[in-house]
Amino acid sequence: MAVQQTQMLPPQYVEDLQKDLGTQLTALTAAPLDTSKFAPTVAGQDQAQRDAYTMATTQGQGIGSFAPYITQAGAYSGPSGYQSFMSPYQQDVIDATLQEYDTQAAQGLQGIADLATRTGNLSGGREGVMRAQYQNKSDLNRALLQSGLLQQGFTQANQLANQAFGQQQALAQQVPQLYGADVNTLRSAGAGQQAQAQAEADALREANRLEAYEPYERLGFQQTGVASIASGAPGQYQSMVTPNPTPLQTALGIASVGGGLLGNYGDYLRGKNTR
Repeated sequence: MAVQQTQMLPPQYVEDLQKDLGTQLTALTAAPLDTSKFAPTVAGQDQAQRDAYTMATTQGQGIGSFAPYITQAGAYSGPSGYQSFMSPYQQDVIDATLQEYDTQAAQGLQGIADLATRTGNLSGGREGVMRAQYQNKSDLNRALLQSGLLQQGFTQANQLANQAFGQQQALAQQVPQLYGADVNTLRSAGAGQQAQAQAEADALREANRLEAYEPYERLGFQQTGVASIASGAPGQYQSMVTPNPTPLQTALGIASVGGGLLGNYGDYLRGKNTR
């Protein structure tokens, strides 16, 4: 006994739409997609960032900028550090002071001679004793005066050396900080420019991606429409284009659309072969 089978076939226009859809899918997927146009890129460093790196790593600027000040501070320390601050006129002052002292001391000797003359002891033993005593005391006072002047000059020079030592230490700290501030300013300004360049590159990449996927998007929308017509139920199309997709998300999106299209096309071929 023969078996009779009844099959409900879609209208001809639906078959035509499905066939056209399959043809477009085959043509669209025949050539590989050029992903180089929307491959992720990283914006290079801005010139200000490169200048900041150069400044930070240049010997004598960012690196070791404190060195000359530490070296100079060392010259102002130690037993001979004061010598650079001795007054060049100190010896002149000492010589003039001692010369005046000698003048005054000579007047004192003359006073002894005058006294001896008046008392009738000129060239006598008493005058000699008075002269010796006076001269010893005068020489002692002269030595004390000279040492005091030298000590005063040394003290002043030592104070100036200590002051200069502190100034060099302060510069050794301040100069690197100033260089660091310049480096940070350049780095910050360069980072802003780099961010702008990165945003422009990302926008261009997104535009290229949208352009590349436009045929797939259009074909996916067509697939939803054909499926809706064939089933008689309203279709809902979900776009595969989302903001800033990752390469993996993009690859999975293409595979999903392609798989759905091929599945529908396979159903169409199977139905046609069973007519």
